Amino acid sequence: MRLLIVEDERRLATSLARGLAAEGFAVDVVHDGVEGLHRATETDYDLVVLDIMLPGMNGYRVCAALRAAGDETPILMLTAKDGEYDEAEGLDTGADDYLTKPFSYVVLLARVRALLRRRGRTAAPVLRVGALAVDPAARRVHVGGTEVTLTAKEFAVLEVLAQRAGEVVAKSEILDHAWDFAYDGDPNIVEVYVSTLRRKLGTRTIQTVRGAGYRLADPDPRPDPAGGGARA
Repeated sequence: MRLLIVEDERRLATSLARGLAAEGFAVDVVHDGVEGLHRATETDYDLVVLDIMLPGMNGYRVCAALRAAGDETPILMLTAKDGEYDEAEGLDTGADDYLTKPFSYVVLLARVRALLRRRGRTAAPVLRVGALAVDPAARRVHVGGTEVTLTAKEFAVLEVLAQRAGEVVAKSEILDHAWDFAYDGDPNIVEVYVSTLRRKLGTRTIQTVRGAGYRLADPDPRPDPAGGGARA
Protein backbone atom coordinates (compact mmCIF):
# COMPACT_ATOMS: atom_id res chain seq x y z
CA MET A 1 0.00 0.00 0.00
CA ARG A 2 1.18 3.52 -0.80
CA LEU A 3 0.87 6.43 1.63
CA LEU A 4 1.51 10.16 1.23
CA ILE A 5 2.77 12.28 4.15
CA VAL A 6 2.30 16.05 3.78
CA GLU A 7 4.18 17.55 6.73
CA ASP A 8 6.46 20.60 6.90
CA GLU A 9 8.25 19.48 10.08
CA ARG A 10 10.97 17.56 8.29
CA ARG A 11 12.23 15.55 11.26
CA LEU A 12 8.70 14.42 12.09
CA ALA A 13 7.96 13.59 8.46
CA THR A 14 11.18 11.56 8.16
CA SER A 15 10.47 9.72 11.40
CA LEU A 16 6.92 8.84 10.34
CA ALA A 17 8.07 7.73 6.90
CA ARG A 18 10.71 5.42 8.35
CA GLY A 19 8.29 3.87 10.80
CA LEU A 20 5.57 3.30 8.21
CA ALA A 21 8.07 1.96 5.68
CA ALA A 22 9.19 -0.57 8.29
CA GLU A 23 5.57 -1.74 8.42
CA GLY A 24 5.67 -2.47 4.69
CA PHE A 25 4.11 0.70 3.29
CA ALA A 26 5.58 2.63 0.39
CA VAL A 27 5.73 6.19 1.71
CA ASP A 28 6.12 9.45 -0.20
CA VAL A 29 6.85 12.69 1.68
CA VAL A 30 6.33 16.32 0.67
CA HIS A 31 6.61 19.43 2.81
CA ASP A 32 4.09 21.97 1.52
CA GLY A 33 0.42 22.05 0.68
CA VAL A 34 0.72 22.86 -3.02
CA GLU A 35 3.06 19.94 -3.67
CA GLY A 36 0.91 17.73 -1.45
CA LEU A 37 -2.20 18.50 -3.52
CA HIS A 38 -0.26 17.86 -6.72
CA ARG A 39 1.07 14.52 -5.50
CA ALA A 40 -2.31 13.39 -4.18
CA THR A 41 -3.95 14.33 -7.47
CA GLU A 42 -1.38 12.71 -9.74
CA THR A 43 -0.75 9.48 -7.78
CA ASP A 44 -3.14 6.80 -6.55
CA TYR A 45 -2.57 6.66 -2.78
CA ASP A 46 -4.26 4.40 -0.25
CA LEU A 47 -4.11 7.06 2.49
CA VAL A 48 -2.88 10.62 3.04
CA VAL A 49 -1.41 11.86 6.33
CA LEU A 50 -1.99 15.61 6.11
CA ASP A 51 -0.73 18.34 8.42
CA ILE A 52 -2.97 21.42 8.74
CA MET A 53 -0.38 24.17 9.21
CA LEU A 54 1.47 23.99 5.88
CA PRO A 55 3.24 26.57 3.71
CA GLY A 56 1.72 27.38 0.33
CA MET A 57 -1.72 25.90 1.07
CA ASN A 58 -3.01 24.74 4.44
CA GLY A 59 -4.31 21.27 5.07
CA TYR A 60 -7.95 22.35 5.20
CA ARG A 61 -7.72 23.69 1.65
CA VAL A 62 -5.83 20.64 0.40
CA CYS A 63 -8.45 18.33 1.87
CA ALA A 64 -11.35 20.40 0.55
CA ALA A 65 -9.81 20.51 -2.95
CA LEU A 66 -9.37 16.73 -3.04
CA ARG A 67 -12.93 16.10 -1.91
CA ALA A 68 -14.30 18.65 -4.38
CA ALA A 69 -12.50 16.73 -7.13
CA GLY A 70 -14.19 13.50 -6.05
CA ASP A 71 -11.08 11.99 -4.44
CA GLU A 72 -12.21 9.67 -1.63
CA THR A 73 -8.74 8.62 -0.43
CA PRO A 74 -8.75 8.38 3.40
CA ILE A 75 -7.18 11.46 5.02
CA LEU A 76 -5.70 11.53 8.52
CA MET A 77 -5.15 15.14 9.60
CA LEU A 78 -2.34 16.20 11.93
CA THR A 79 -2.19 19.49 13.79
CA ALA A 80 -0.63 21.26 16.73
CA LYS A 81 -4.01 22.82 17.43
CA ASP A 82 -6.22 21.14 19.99
CA GLY A 83 -9.50 23.08 19.96
CA GLU A 84 -12.73 21.26 19.22
CA TYR A 85 -13.56 23.80 16.49
CA ASP A 86 -10.28 23.00 14.72
CA GLU A 87 -11.16 19.32 14.80
CA ALA A 88 -14.66 20.05 13.54
CA GLU A 89 -13.32 22.17 10.69
CA GLY A 90 -10.94 19.40 9.66
CA LEU A 91 -13.72 16.82 9.61
CA ASP A 92 -16.11 19.21 7.86
CA THR A 93 -13.67 19.65 4.99
CA GLY A 94 -13.72 15.89 4.45
CA ALA A 95 -10.97 14.42 6.65
CA ASP A 96 -11.62 10.92 7.96
CA ASP A 97 -9.73 11.23 11.24
CA TYR A 98 -7.81 13.80 13.26
CA LEU A 99 -4.72 13.51 15.46
CA THR A 100 -3.33 16.27 17.68
CA LYS A 101 0.42 16.78 18.16
CA PRO A 102 2.27 15.57 20.09
CA PHE A 103 1.05 12.04 19.49
CA SER A 104 2.31 8.51 19.95
CA TYR A 105 3.56 6.78 16.81
CA VAL A 106 1.76 3.65 18.02
CA VAL A 107 -1.52 5.59 18.05
CA LEU A 108 -0.88 7.03 14.58
CA LEU A 109 -0.15 3.56 13.19
CA ALA A 110 -3.35 2.24 14.76
CA ARG A 111 -5.34 5.09 13.19
CA VAL A 112 -3.75 4.45 9.79
CA ARG A 113 -4.58 0.75 9.95
CA ALA A 114 -8.14 1.47 11.10
CA LEU A 115 -8.74 3.83 8.17
CA LEU A 116 -7.32 1.30 5.71
CA ARG A 117 -9.53 -1.46 7.18
CA ARG A 118 -12.55 0.82 6.92
CA ARG A 119 -11.73 1.51 3.28
CA GLY A 120 -11.18 -2.20 2.64
CA ARG A 121 -14.72 -3.01 3.81
CA THR A 122 -16.11 -0.98 0.91
CA ALA A 123 -14.20 -3.10 -1.62
CA ALA A 124 -13.34 -6.78 -1.97
CA PRO A 125 -10.81 -7.11 0.86
CA VAL A 126 -9.38 -10.51 -0.06
CA LEU A 127 -7.60 -11.01 -3.38
CA ARG A 128 -7.80 -14.61 -4.59
CA VAL A 129 -5.85 -16.38 -7.31
CA GLY A 130 -6.75 -20.06 -7.21
CA ALA A 131 -5.28 -21.49 -4.00
CA LEU A 132 -3.68 -18.15 -3.09
CA ALA A 133 -5.51 -15.64 -0.87
CA VAL A 134 -4.06 -12.20 -0.11
CA ASP A 135 -5.80 -10.10 2.54
CA PRO A 136 -4.55 -6.48 2.32
CA ALA A 137 -6.49 -5.31 5.38
CA ALA A 138 -5.18 -8.03 7.70
CA ARG A 139 -1.88 -8.26 5.77
CA ARG A 140 -2.10 -12.06 5.73
CA VAL A 141 -1.45 -14.61 2.98
CA HIS A 142 -2.73 -18.17 2.67
CA VAL A 143 -1.96 -20.89 0.14
CA GLY A 144 -4.47 -23.74 0.12
CA GLY A 145 -5.64 -22.69 3.59
CA THR A 146 -2.13 -22.66 5.07
CA GLU A 147 -0.86 -19.28 6.23
CA VAL A 148 2.48 -18.14 4.79
CA THR A 149 4.56 -15.60 6.70
CA LEU A 150 5.93 -12.75 4.57
CA THR A 151 8.06 -9.76 5.42
CA ALA A 152 6.49 -6.33 4.98
CA LYS A 153 8.25 -5.70 1.66
CA GLU A 154 7.48 -9.18 0.33
CA PHE A 155 3.82 -8.55 1.07
CA ALA A 156 3.94 -5.19 -0.74
CA VAL A 157 5.36 -6.83 -3.88
CA LEU A 158 2.82 -9.66 -3.78
CA GLU A 159 -0.04 -7.22 -3.18
CA VAL A 160 0.49 -5.30 -6.42
CA LEU A 161 0.71 -8.56 -8.37
CA ALA A 162 -2.48 -9.85 -6.72
CA GLN A 163 -4.33 -6.63 -7.49
CA ARG A 164 -3.66 -7.29 -11.16
CA ALA A 165 -3.75 -11.06 -11.16
CA GLY A 166 -3.45 -12.54 -14.64
CA GLU A 167 -1.95 -9.34 -16.06
CA VAL A 168 1.70 -8.65 -16.74
CA VAL A 169 3.02 -6.11 -14.23
CA ALA A 170 6.19 -4.25 -15.20
CA LYS A 171 9.13 -4.07 -12.81
CA SER A 172 8.76 -0.28 -12.77
CA GLU A 173 5.13 -0.59 -11.64
CA ILE A 174 6.14 -2.87 -8.77
CA LEU A 175 8.79 -0.35 -7.74
CA ASP A 176 6.19 2.45 -7.83
CA HIS A 177 3.89 0.47 -5.54
CA ALA A 178 6.34 -0.99 -3.04
CA TRP A 179 9.09 1.66 -2.89
CA ASP A 180 8.80 5.43 -2.42
CA PHE A 181 9.24 7.86 -5.31
CA ALA A 182 12.70 8.89 -4.02
CA TYR A 183 14.11 5.35 -4.37
CA ASP A 184 17.14 5.46 -6.67
CA GLY A 185 18.69 2.07 -5.95
CA ASP A 186 19.05 -0.93 -8.24
CA PRO A 187 15.67 -1.77 -9.86
CA ASN A 188 16.76 -5.41 -9.91
CA ILE A 189 15.84 -5.49 -6.22
CA VAL A 190 12.41 -6.55 -7.49
CA GLU A 191 13.94 -9.79 -8.81
CA VAL A 192 15.28 -10.58 -5.35
CA TYR A 193 11.83 -10.31 -3.78
CA VAL A 194 10.15 -12.23 -6.60
CA SER A 195 12.66 -15.05 -6.07
CA THR A 196 11.92 -15.11 -2.34
CA LEU A 197 8.16 -15.14 -2.94
CA ARG A 198 8.53 -18.11 -5.29
CA ARG A 199 10.37 -20.05 -2.59
CA LYS A 200 7.63 -19.32 -0.07
CA LEU A 201 4.54 -19.59 -2.27
CA GLY A 202 5.62 -22.08 -4.94
CA THR A 203 7.79 -21.79 -8.03
CA ARG A 204 4.77 -21.52 -10.36
CA THR A 205 3.19 -18.63 -8.48
CA ILE A 206 4.98 -15.75 -10.23
CA GLN A 207 5.72 -16.14 -13.92
CA THR A 208 8.40 -14.10 -15.66
CA VAL A 209 7.35 -12.57 -18.98
CA ARG A 210 10.64 -11.72 -20.64
CA GLY A 211 11.08 -8.07 -21.47
CA ALA A 212 7.70 -7.18 -19.93
CA GLY A 213 7.46 -8.06 -16.24
CA TYR A 214 5.75 -10.60 -13.98
CA ARG A 215 2.37 -12.32 -13.85
CA LEU A 216 0.74 -13.88 -10.77
CA ALA A 217 -0.73 -17.35 -11.29
CA ASP A 218 -2.42 -20.04 -9.22
CA PRO A 219 0.34 -21.59 -7.06
CA ASP A 220 -1.41 -24.94 -6.90
CA PRO A 221 -3.08 -25.75 -10.25
CA ARG A 222 -5.14 -28.94 -10.18
CA PRO A 223 -5.24 -31.42 -13.06
CA ASP A 224 -8.08 -30.81 -15.50
CA PRO A 225 -10.50 -33.78 -15.11
CA ALA A 226 -11.44 -33.51 -18.78
CA GLY A 227 -7.98 -33.46 -20.27
CA GLY A 228 -5.42 -33.91 -17.54
CA GLY A 229 -3.94 -30.47 -18.08
CA ALA A 230 -3.44 -27.65 -15.60
CA ARG A 231 -6.23 -25.25 -14.69
CA ALA A 232 -6.15 -21.78 -16.18
